[in-house]
Amino acid sequence: MLTVADITRVRVSFALVKPIQDTAAEMLYGRLFEVAPQLRSLFPENITEQKRKLMAMMATAVDGLGDLDRLVPAVKALGARHSAYGVSTEHYAIVKDVLLWTLERGLGEALTPDVKSAWSQVYDVLAATMQAGAAEAKSLRAAE
Repeated sequence: MLTVADITRVRVSFALVKPIQDTAAEMLYGRLFEVAPQLRSLFPENITEQKRKLMAMMATAVDGLGDLDRLVPAVKALGARHSAYGVSTEHYAIVKDVLLWTLERGLGEALTPDVKSAWSQVYDVLAATMQAGAAEAKSLRAAE
């Protein structure tokens, strides 16, 4: 379960990411395709719009952490869409590692162990919620 301290740490550190969000998105996708080139085919050739969507969704998620009841349906829907694109359970661990790598480089010393732990916990909650949405969508498709 996320604590108030975890949410605060993520919100404060994400405020430091916002001014460098274009660079952060570039670093994240660059690293993702470097460590998992097989994932490149899941994205359009030009990922400019994808980078914008990523940062917008991160902002929505970070802003919504204090009201998970309202955030969960949107995150589940995101997971269902990702499943339809071919995202699998294994991909979530890769993205988590890449996100933390990006935060280390983007935030530098501001990514203290406590802040990194908070991001890790938040990611785990959001990833589990996305995977639940993917599973629900898969069940619905199977029932059709």
